[in-house]
Parts: sequence; C-alpha cells; structure tokens
Amino acid sequence: MTYDVAVVGYGPVGVTAANLLGQMGLNVAVIERNPDMYARARAISTDEEVVRIWQQIGLADRLTADMLPGCGANFVDAKGVPFVKLLPGPRGNGHPPQQFIYQPALEKVLRAGVNRFPNVSLLLEHECLRLTQHSDHVELMLADLTVDEFRRIRASYVIAADGGSSSLRAQLGVGFSGKTYAERWIVIDTKVLAEWPGHDRLRFHCNPERPTVDCPTPLGHHRWEFPVRDDEDERDLLNEEAIWKVLRGQGISDTNVKIVGFACYSHHVRFADRWRVDRVFLAGDAAHAMPPWIGQGMCAGVRDVGNLCWKLAAVLRGTLGDSVLDTYQAERLPHVKDVTNRAVKTGKLIIQRSRWRAAARNHVFRTASRVPYFLTWLRDHRWLPDARYRDGFVAKSGNGAEGWLIPQPWVLDEKGDTVRLDDILGGRWTILHVGPPSDFGQWRSAGVSTLRVTRPGTAPGPDGLVDLDGSLIRWLNKKGATAVAVRPDGFVYAGTRGKAQGGQPLPPPPAGFTMQRTTR
Repeated sequence: MTYDVAVVGYGPVGVTAANLLGQMGLNVAVIERNPDMYARARAISTDEEVVRIWQQIGLADRLTADMLPGCGANFVDAKGVPFVKLLPGPRGNGHPPQQFIYQPALEKVLRAGVNRFPNVSLLLEHECLRLTQHSDHVELMLADLTVDEFRRIRASYVIAADGGSSSLRAQLGVGFSGKTYAERWIVIDTKVLAEWPGHDRLRFHCNPERPTVDCPTPLGHHRWEFPVRDDEDERDLLNEEAIWKVLRGQGISDTNVKIVGFACYSHHVRFADRWRVDRVFLAGDAAHAMPPWIGQGMCAGVRDVGNLCWKLAAVLRGTLGDSVLDTYQAERLPHVKDVTNRAVKTGKLIIQRSRWRAAARNHVFRTASRVPYFLTWLRDHRWLPDARYRDGFVAKSGNGAEGWLIPQPWVLDEKGDTVRLDDILGGRWTILHVGPPSDFGQWRSAGVSTLRVTRPGTAPGPDGLVDLDGSLIRWLNKKGATAVAVRPDGFVYAGTRGKAQGGQPLPPPPAGFTMQRTTR
C-alpha cells in the first residue's frame, strides 16, 4: 500500500498531524504499537497558539469545552505565602492565553476527529521495525502485533512522532544531544472529591525542603509533583502511604482527593541533531525534550506539525518545491530552544535548595513586584516567547510584519457573520490589505485570493472583512504594513507599506509557486 504521509506515533503530536493531513485530503497511514491511547495524563496545559492550530481542524471549541482556563502561576514560599505571581497575557490569537487540560480527554476528542477522514488509515498495534529510504519514497517494514505477521507499506514522507525514546530517530542515526537531570520527580494524579481553598490555582511551592508543584487539571482532576531528595530512594516513595504523607503536608486528605496514579520521571533538555533526514521528519519529543515548568512540551510538538504539515501538502501537490521542507527545522528550532531556556530558568527559580538563597529570592521578588511593569517584564522574559520566524520561508524584504504570526481577531465576513479570522482564511494563502487592492498581480496570477480589511463600523462587502475591534489594523500599522501575504499556518510570508505610503510593491510569490485558483 502506498501513502502520501506515514505518521509514526499516535500521541497528541501524531494525532494532530493526522487531523491536519487528513483535512488537507492527503492519503495518510498512522502507525501506533499500542491498541489504545495512554491512560494516564502527562501534559497538563496548552496555550492560545496551540488551540489556534486545533481550530484549523475544526476541533478548538470542542476541546476547550473540556479545558480549565488558567489563572496564572503563584510562586509561594515554605509557608504557602506568594512572593510573585505570573499572569500570561493574551497575544491576540482568539483563545484564552493559558488553559489546563486533562490529556486523556483531549486525545479522545482528537482521535474522534481523525475518524472524520476516510483518507486516514489507522494501523494500531503495529510497530515500525525498519524504514528504508529511496529517491521517491520511504518503505516501512511493520510488525502486526495482533497476529505476529509482517507487512510493508510505502509513503512519500514520514513523520516520526514516536516520543523521546524514538526508535526511528535511532534507526536514522540522529544524535539527541543535551542532558538528563539526575534528580527524579514523583508525579501524583488524583480525582477531586471535595474542593479546598486554592484548588483552582497553579502553585509552585518553592520550599527548599520539598519543592512541590500543585496544579489543577479539568474534569475534576488535580496533580502534584515533587523531587526525590538525595537521601531518599524513589522506590520508597512510590506507594500510597508515602504519597499520602506528601499530600497531607499540603493540607490534603482522603476526603479531598482519590489517588488515581503515580509515577517517577526524569527531566531532560535535549535536541535532535537533525530534524529532517531525506524524507523522514522528527516531531515532538522525538525532536526535542524540555522540563515541564512552563507546560510547553506537548505544545512545542503541536507547533512542529502545524509548521510541517502544510509544507508537506504543498510539496506533494506541486505548489512548492521540496526545498521548502528544509525550512522546518530552521523555523522551529530557535523557538523551541528559547522556550526550553525559559523552562530551565523557571525551574531554577522553583528548585532552590539553599535556605538563605531562597529567603533572598523571596525578598527580591516581593520587592520587585511593587515596581511598575516588573511583572510584565518577568512574564515576557520567563513565559512564552513571541511566535516569530527570523529565518526560514519568508520573503526577507525587511518589512516588519514578515515572519510574525498574524493576530486572529473576531471579524465580520462578507455575509455579515461574526467569525474568527482563520475561519475565513481557511488554511489557504491569502493577501490581507488595507487600502486599494494594488501591487498584487503576481499573487493573483498564482491563484491567491485577496481580502481588504476595513475598520470597525464599516459594512462588510465582497472580498473584504471588518476588523471588529481594530486590533488587526493596529497590528499592521505597528509593523509598518499595508498588505501582507499570509501563509497557510498564519505566519506572514511577505509584507509591504505600499506605494502610496512610500513603500515598495508586495514581494512576489516564492519561485515556482502555483496553486489552484480559489473563490470567496
């Protein structure tokens, strides 16, 4: 059997890729050795940009119905008194900036989404034993674990989303450089029976004796995490008696929660040396690993496939050359490294073992929090970095909008309906402009539609939309752009101020770019 893309691994990253590729009409095989999804929660949070990717596949509203909007992170001292609070700020993507998730529920919805696409074949209980690359395809040798038989399939491209211990990464001979922290962490998942004060808050207990993460998760769940001390044996902590001792130290009794599971994990900072090896691409934990402190491990993987899948579709359809696939790592790696660096710094803030340094930390942050804009600075430099590509598949003409993820406001479409911007763009190349539709001839010839953005209070019309709160127009003005060419993933390929404002014409489409004409 021959497929356009084979996705190996069916966790949150693989299932997101299957939805994206399935919606694009590609013939997809999903290969997963387990018969069902992993029962325990691992990832616990997501952000507005990731939900925006799930919006592309029509599942954002259903997914957010099972999420818990975040209220920021409280860093508290040994007595439980906060010394600093970080509130994630909205970035204009049309969704809450932070939301807690219950991973089994999230994966259930995403897997149900895949079932919409008859062009996606699920090969559960199959293991990829070997892959062989050829000039125009990849051959995969699979073991059918249900009947102990072997089969071969072919795919034009492969996405390896098979986790941190990726067997495909090992087969490809790709290094996974970095480090694994010696300190091991116990993770406790519980079902809430009776709420307690602060049950809905994320708290980092920065206690030198026992640093602990105390995190709400939706659908009546709650999680704690704490490190194994040097004088402890993790095996002595992996039992309910030891777990209850830690929970009682947090003021939690068996009237509050029921323990549903616990395990021990290591934290890693690692990056694959190469994310592309000919026709195989690493994504998610197979490509990178980071500590959990700002809840971005799963999110980074979803961003990976959000970047990669539309490029694969474009190459397979012949609208872009194969070289665009080389921009995958160039675009994603800098952002992943920045996120990882911020997660590491946040972890150092939490895990301070020295009592006097912890006391100094608490004093400094309490004092600094009274300084205007300090918390804004802290959020901007310790939480998520901006979604921006400084290198990669962008025109590089010098316009300030290029490489940025465009905001997603609520808009009026040509029918007068209130919708999110991406629901109009529909994952297609689009020219958005303010002012007269000029300088777009080459883009129109390539089959790209144009939409004029008008101010609040104006009437919707053909080939236009109304920016209901004016945020998109303000953003374009700030970036010095009157027109932008937006990629299918929402990032700006090219921008211009326009001739009327003393600028240049919009840069042309990339060499060899063509697409089927679309109408609105």
